[in-house]
Amino acid sequence: MSEVMMWVEANPWLCAGIALVLLGLVWLLLSRRGRSAPARDYHDVLSEGAGPAQRNSALIDAPPAAAFVVPIVADAPLLVRGDDLTRIKGVGPKLSRVLGDLGVTSYAQIAGWSEADLAAIDAQLGVFAGRPKRDAWVEQAVLLAGSDTAAYEAKFGKL
Repeated sequence: MSEVMMWVEANPWLCAGIALVLLGLVWLLLSRRGRSAPARDYHDVLSEGAGPAQRNSALIDAPPAAAFVVPIVADAPLLVRGDDLTRIKGVGPKLSRVLGDLGVTSYAQIAGWSEADLAAIDAQLGVFAGRPKRDAWVEQAVLLAGSDTAAYEAKFGKL
């Protein structure tokens, strides 16, 4: 047997890996073949007959392309990145989504709740009613909003 065949028999997994990589490269090359090049929408100055200096100056002087515009739908909720409410004991991912739907997104909001606010939110929590008072969300939120991790963990346990 030749040395190549002995090497292949000694390293079957390496050979299989190399074969897979080569097959992937062939697949990529063949899949790109069917695609057409993007259409060019240049001015006449940018045609093949123009010199490099003319093409560069035409590109520099050209008006900027339209910016990518995201339409704003009046009824669509705005995505607001708030605090991770699941750090509050008793608030899981589902309850965090419910609170987000109610507009509650930060510890500071919860920390500022009065008894009337607690009652109003509690009435809208459905199956989770009673959790804000029972789990002392306001106390937890005050400590989390103030970044007092030591006091939080002393009273409510590890974060």
